[in-house]
Amino acid sequence: MAMARSSSGPAYPERFYAAAAYAGFDGSHNSTSTVSSKFQNDTALLLYALYQQATVGTCNVPKPSSWKAVEQSKWKSWQGLGNMVSSEAMRLFVKILEEDDPSWYSRASNSISEITESAVDTQVNHYSKDEPIIKNENSFPETKTISTENGTLVETQDKDVVSEDVGTVAVYDQWAAPSINGQPPKARYEHGAAIVQDKMYVYGGNHNGRYLNDLHVLDLRSWAWSKVNFKVENDSQEGQSPAKLTPCAGLSLIPWENKLLSVAGHTKDPSETIQVKVFHLQSCTWSTLKTYGKAPVSRGGQSVTLVGTSLVIFGGQDAKKSLLNDLHILDLETMTWDEIDAVYALVQFLRFEHLWSMINLSLLFYSGVPPSPRSDHTAAVHAERYVLIFGGGSHATCFNDLHVFDLQTMEWTRPTQQGEIPTPRAGHAGVIVGENWFIVGGGDNKSGVSETAVLNMSTLVWSVVTTVQGRVPLASEGLSLVLSSYNGEDVLVSFGGYNGRYSNEVNVLKPSHKSTLQSKITETPVPDIVSAVHNVTNPTRDVDSELVVGQEGKIREIVMDNVDQESRKSRGEGTSLIATLKAEREELDLSLGKEKLQTLHLKQELADAETRNTDLYKELQSVRGQLAAEQSRCFKLEVDVAELRQKLQTMETLQKELELLQRQKAASEQALDANHRQGSGGVWGWLAGTPGGQKRDDA
Repeated sequence: MAMARSSSGPAYPERFYAAAAYAGFDGSHNSTSTVSSKFQNDTALLLYALYQQATVGTCNVPKPSSWKAVEQSKWKSWQGLGNMVSSEAMRLFVKILEEDDPSWYSRASNSISEITESAVDTQVNHYSKDEPIIKNENSFPETKTISTENGTLVETQDKDVVSEDVGTVAVYDQWAAPSINGQPPKARYEHGAAIVQDKMYVYGGNHNGRYLNDLHVLDLRSWAWSKVNFKVENDSQEGQSPAKLTPCAGLSLIPWENKLLSVAGHTKDPSETIQVKVFHLQSCTWSTLKTYGKAPVSRGGQSVTLVGTSLVIFGGQDAKKSLLNDLHILDLETMTWDEIDAVYALVQFLRFEHLWSMINLSLLFYSGVPPSPRSDHTAAVHAERYVLIFGGGSHATCFNDLHVFDLQTMEWTRPTQQGEIPTPRAGHAGVIVGENWFIVGGGDNKSGVSETAVLNMSTLVWSVVTTVQGRVPLASEGLSLVLSSYNGEDVLVSFGGYNGRYSNEVNVLKPSHKSTLQSKITETPVPDIVSAVHNVTNPTRDVDSELVVGQEGKIREIVMDNVDQESRKSRGEGTSLIATLKAEREELDLSLGKEKLQTLHLKQELADAETRNTDLYKELQSVRGQLAAEQSRCFKLEVDVAELRQKLQTMETLQKELELLQRQKAASEQALDANHRQGSGGVWGWLAGTPGGQKRDDA
């Protein structure tokens, strides 16, 4: 488990009491209701248990009656912590609070000064004599200050970490701090690191409870840091806000082709399933990988191992802080998720009833049991077939067990470890050099682990390469470890971590040939058939034993018990069973191949359909544009028609007025003609001697 994360503020236990007061553990009767109102039930129960473990100690109170459901849940949560030391409970309490509420310290800083020494003294009697309260002056090694152009850089000085140039390192199997140029990344832990073409990329991580999303690169030829300015592809629809890269920690960074894959990780607003982000090195662009099938639940602290063209994901901790031990495989060719059933091999064996007489049932069940749920472990692949899981931690303890998953038989085993077996740890890092698996750092619920261990994966024998003294970054949790080469030699490069303070230091180690273990081989000439059926026909086989077929008909023995005489008599049945299993395996492989081909075919059809859909969408957009243009033209025509109608109405009105005027003109002309005729007759009559009046009388 990870230790408490803090880079500033009061030391322990004052920081714990500040966190407890902020969370609502003030000792009053209403503290429980206050805590439950701030956090989810699972988080509140865990915080309660850690608070009790830190202030009271191991749970020795009687179990409450069943009708007191709340009290019984609190008791179970406290009881589950076992004998966890109070100092670790304090650190875990702060860690849980920081993960749930990263900004708690800034909001509570105003009231931290109110925590007096008397509050600490009331609880000091709960520490044992072997568990002194950690004071700030005892927490860290002596430091030195180096002036830089950008301010002051504080470096940890330790006699086991030599500061010198990598090219001049003549001592093997010893950590050295190279001279680094450029602005280093912010100190962090639980980040991801990967090597691509002599460059170490560092992404994400956690600093003081805040998740990061920056990307930095260290050139291992010039040993210079630089920050990568990247873009994020917008997968959203047009008109929505631009895409953002979600900060995360506890992720896995995997180099693949000319890309980097960021798998899973803790985020502030977690998704339901694992997200796989892709960083394209050429375009410096992040995008989201589109996958098919049932994706695993989102998580952090998992292990991700690249085996051929597949990613093998195991364990971790989900958003509800539940530990996991499931195993999933992502095929990078088909981008399809597969969940591996841990009892697959058991089901296959049980189909053959006659096998009960040859196999110890308890051993069979044991060999198919996966590791217990855990996070912050390490994983490695051997011979492109065996996935090894080492260490990790739960909420209350750390592990140093070794488990192996066979990708061909789909079976879990727990082999016997030999040599200087490492102590339990979590948050460590590992890297493979040939057949050797180097393990660095980690923590054991008390302090950082100082030794650098190596496992020969052929002999399963451990040895210690070197040990550092003091609280240096190499004895940290959440550090990263990668393998590179410098001047033709293998070089292990570590970065970051947390051991009471956050680190952004780089350390290197040149492994020597002496640090790589030689396989302890017991060569015995036996028939080839023994290697094929021994694991099936030997009823007394220890589940921790394994046979590896060597050259020239000999067997390289990792760990092997005496072969029972009765097992030799059943070789014939075993051979027949093996043939049957092989035939069925071939059928399954054939079916799997057909399914993959069908998946590829469906994927191609889907791509074609998406292409057609894109073309149709473009055509639709074009038609919509043409329609809009036609609609605009029609609108203009309607306006013109309206204007013409108005003019026509005006013309009709004018026409009517004209006709009226014409009628009036005609009437006027007729009146004028009549008057004219009348006037003309009177004059001639007067001239003729006929007065007008007389004429009217005659008439």
